[in-house]
Amino acid sequence: MTPINEREKIMDYIEEGITLGARKEQLCKIMEIPIRTIQRWSKDKTGDKRPETQHKSPIALTELEKDKIIETCTSAEYKDMNPNEIVPILAEKGIYIASESSFYRVLRERGLLHHRSECKPPKPGKAPDELIATGPNQVWSWDITYLKTIVRGIFFYLYLFMDIWSRKIVGWTIEKYEDGLIAGAVISEICEKNKIESIYLHSDNGGPMTSGTMLATLQRLGVVPSFSRARVSNDNPYSESLFKTLKYVPAYPGKFNSIEEAKKWVKVFVDWYNTKHHHSGIKYVTPDERHNKEDIHILQKRRETYIAAKKLNPKRWSRNIRNWDYLEEVILNKKIEKVKLHKVA
Repeated sequence: MTPINEREKIMDYIEEGITLGARKEQLCKIMEIPIRTIQRWSKDKTGDKRPETQHKSPIALTELEKDKIIETCTSAEYKDMNPNEIVPILAEKGIYIASESSFYRVLRERGLLHHRSECKPPKPGKAPDELIATGPNQVWSWDITYLKTIVRGIFFYLYLFMDIWSRKIVGWTIEKYEDGLIAGAVISEICEKNKIESIYLHSDNGGPMTSGTMLATLQRLGVVPSFSRARVSNDNPYSESLFKTLKYVPAYPGKFNSIEEAKKWVKVFVDWYNTKHHHSGIKYVTPDERHNKEDIHILQKRRETYIAAKKLNPKRWSRNIRNWDYLEEVILNKKIEKVKLHKVA
């Protein structure tokens, strides 16, 4: 139920808008308030008298019960306990005031629910830095995923490194376990092959990613590590998307008989993904075409084709042609500016 003072402000805005020539229906749409509500408020200046809004729940806590909760929680015996401890202890004594959730609700209402220990209260994890790639071999992303075997509970581990600008898989390996030493060896081989001197490498906070061996290897190679927040998979979206593509292609076997079979299948997948897969995130060119900047001419040709088609049958085109503009940059963990929306109180 909207408080009376807020209701009066809304009615003032409505009346002012009507005075300036606006229609009541349009003003209601802008403020997202049903017009029938405004009509009811116009008739009822003192408040909403609908029966259901005037009834108080028969099971609601009384003020005396709320005071009893506060008195109990602030007593010398229970002041260092939380409601999840207090309620069971009271029950042992044959006393029941209210449930744990009611205790918490009353404490929150009275401003008594806050961090009380000497340690600092937990803070939300800091979002990773925004990384911008304007060409190949500037920002890479990597992760490890499980590959099921025919033996339940036993997995192979696929280490996969990709370039976020082109989505190209730049390196991979499959092993029987996760280890920072393996990851370090793979990234060393990839950097040497691509003659990398400086690059950003993003990953999650898994053990192999944050191991001392891996971090020492990255420092030696001139690779700057970047990490996701704990338990936030969206901070590493390109690798997550790649794994989904891998496991949802029709040819994915689901389970592998041996590590050799898994390596053989992934090799075929990587070749298909890099050279034949028209990726939706890069205007439906292949990762190899994007990595080698062949997409510049491909997109230009598509644009010319669409322009010619529109000139040939202009009546069939009610809008502009499809956007085939070249993607100048790719952003990992783009920071979203928060826009404060001003709504009528």
